[in-house]
Amino acid sequence: MANHCEEIKTPAFWKAQFAEFFGTAILVFIGCGSTLPLEGMKRHDLEISTAFGLAVATSVWIFGHVSGGHINPAVTLGFIIARRISVLKGFFYMIFQCLGALAGAAVLYACVGVNGKSIGATSIISRMGFMEALGVETIITFVLVMTVFASCDVKRRDLGGSRPLTIGISVLICHLAAIRSTGASMNPARSFGPAVIDNYWQNHWVYWVGPMVGGLIAATVYEVIFAKDADPRDFCCFTIEREQPAQHKESEKEKEKEMQPV
Repeated sequence: MANHCEEIKTPAFWKAQFAEFFGTAILVFIGCGSTLPLEGMKRHDLEISTAFGLAVATSVWIFGHVSGGHINPAVTLGFIIARRISVLKGFFYMIFQCLGALAGAAVLYACVGVNGKSIGATSIISRMGFMEALGVETIITFVLVMTVFASCDVKRRDLGGSRPLTIGISVLICHLAAIRSTGASMNPARSFGPAVIDNYWQNHWVYWVGPMVGGLIAATVYEVIFAKDADPRDFCCFTIEREQPAQHKESEKEKEKEMQPV
C-alpha cells in the first residue's frame, strides 16, 4: 500500500494517465467519426472497421511508450490480473480512459453537429438477445486481449513487424466479424463516451460485462498456458507475489517493457 501511495505522487504516474486519456479520445473521435453518414450515404463496414483498427494502432504507437497504450478498460483489467501494473494505476487508467472517450465523443459532436443522429453509440440488433450479444462481445474482446498479450510478451524472440499495427489489425477483423450484430465495441470506454453524448443506455451493461470478462479470461489463458515459459504456479493475482528462482527474476526495466506494446 505504501508503494502505491508513493506511485501516485510521481509525475510518470500522471503522465501515463493523460496518455490514456488522449489515446482513448483519439480512438473515439476517429472511430466514431467514421460511422457518420457522408452526404446522406451510409458508410461501409470495411470503412468503419479500418478506421477503428488504424485509430487503435495510431494511439498505441503514439502513447505506448508512456502508458503501454491500453486505451481500453478490458486490456487494463487483463494487465491487472496478470500483475503487469498495480491495481491503483489500473483503476486510474480506467477512469481516464472513460473521460477520454467522453471528451472524444463531445468534440466529435461539437465538430459535426449530427442533428439528432447517433455519433456512434453501440447497440444490439433487434433479432439478437442480450445473452448472445454478451457472448459476441466476450469473444471478440478475448481475441483482442490475447493479441495484445502475445504482442507484448518480451520473452518471445520470434516477434517482428509493428506491434501497434498487429493490435490494430485484430481490432479491424473483430469489427468486421461483429459490427452488424453488436457494433463490435470490445471496449467499455468506447461505448461509454458516445452513450453519454447520445443519451442512449439500452443494454449498455453488455458493453461493460462482455469485454471485461473477455479481457479477464484472455489474460488468464495467455499467462497460464501460452506465455513463453508459462508456469501456472507463477500466476495468482490474489496472493502476494512469491519469491522466484534466480533464472526467472526479471529486472524492473523488463517488467516495464512488458506493459508496452511498442
